Amino acid sequence: MTVTKAKIAEKINREVGLPLKESAEVVDTILELIKSTLEKGENVKISGFGNFILRDKGKRIGRNPKTKVEIEIPPRRVVVFHPSQVWRREINRG
Repeated sequence: MTVTKAKIAEKINREVGLPLKESAEVVDTILELIKSTLEKGENVKISGFGNFILRDKGKRIGRNPKTKVEIEIPPRRVVVFHPSQVWRREINRG
C-alpha cells in the first residue's frame, strides 16, 4: 500500500476531527516547510521520526551502459533520510 497526501489528510480528519480541507492544508503546510528548509540548505530533524539531510555530490564520470561512452555528471544536491533510533527499533521489532 502506498500512502498519499490525500490518505494522510483523511487520517488527520478521522483522528483529530479537522475538516478534510483543513487537514489537507495542514499536510501541505508541513511538506512545504520541509521543502523550503531544505532549499535554504538547512537540515530537518523531526524528533522520533528522523532527519532529512542535504548532501552535496561532486561531479563524476559516468558511462552509458549501451555505448560505453563516458560523460561528466555535474555536481548536485541530494536529500537523504535517516530514520530515528526510536523509529528504527520499532520497525525492526514488528
